[in-house]
Amino acid sequence: MNKELLLNEQGIEAFNFISKYTGENFDKSIILRTNDVFNIDSITPKSYDNIVNLNKINDINRINRFLRTVNYKLAENSIFIGCAETYVQRKNRLLKKFPFFIAQIYFFLDFVFKRIFPRLHLTRKLYFFVTAGRNRVLSKAETLGRIVFNGFDIVELKEVGNLTYFACKKTNRAIPEKTPSFGILFKMNRVGKNNNFITVYKIRTMHPYAEFIQSYIFETNNLMDGGKIKDDYRITSWGKFLRRFWIDELPMTINLLKGEVKLFGIRPLSQHYLNLYSSELKQKRIQAKPGLIPPFYADLPITLEEIMASEYNYLSSYEINPLKTDFTYFCRALKNIIFKNARTN
Repeated sequence: MNKELLLNEQGIEAFNFISKYTGENFDKSIILRTNDVFNIDSITPKSYDNIVNLNKINDINRINRFLRTVNYKLAENSIFIGCAETYVQRKNRLLKKFPFFIAQIYFFLDFVFKRIFPRLHLTRKLYFFVTAGRNRVLSKAETLGRIVFNGFDIVELKEVGNLTYFACKKTNRAIPEKTPSFGILFKMNRVGKNNNFITVYKIRTMHPYAEFIQSYIFETNNLMDGGKIKDDYRITSWGKFLRRFWIDELPMTINLLKGEVKLFGIRPLSQHYLNLYSSELKQKRIQAKPGLIPPFYADLPITLEEIMASEYNYLSSYEINPLKTDFTYFCRALKNIIFKNARTN
């Protein structure tokens, strides 16, 4: 595809985004408009520095297989450029296309059929039979999560018209063999006592594949008071409600019964978050069993530094008198939850 044709088809903003990574002559790039992995299979491995697909990934039947094949065809640090229509962009498009009430009904039915049906075992085959996997509803978090899951790092995002264009770089990171589940019960690997990983159970509050972009979200978003990520689009609307009232934490009673956590204690963290802590605090953390209710609710810290100081003080006190420390902190936490309406976001 030449410069003039690409410019006419995609517009100046999309052209500038693509040419930023390919150069305007596209000498070492292949530009496709495809939904079929067969067209990627036919590319000689490492023959191009960049692969560009102008069709949105919503219309690709087997997205993971497509992205893995693109990854295989590129050399390390090469760039793949594509686009997607996110859930929010799709809703905005439909609201502009139809009168408000009709758009709301249409969007609800569209969401159920093209977002929920592909996730359920009983309706999955019907969905793919009718649509061949085209025009799927994808959240921004799932889109980026799938990209990272299949061996890329996100380099840049840009909204053009009603699409999100992405440039991602192939890495030498191993691609997981097991595809993440979409089930309501979510399993997370967290660092427990003695630096052993434990599987923590929670009700899903984030979009599928959201766990794979934790590092990217942390790097590109600021932290709110309390150490939470600001404008975290990985969390679903119903997920915010579940988190506010700790409903999502209920399955962690499984970890309590298994003896992997106790009622009060430091919250079990992912390896990424644990790496943000000082070496001294990390050493204290791995010597203690995590808990369901963390010191956060007793001290109500605001910044990440204050959160770390709160945990350090708790662990130092716990080392001297475990029972008294847990009882004192638990009572303070309960008081803040009841009288100060302390909640997670």
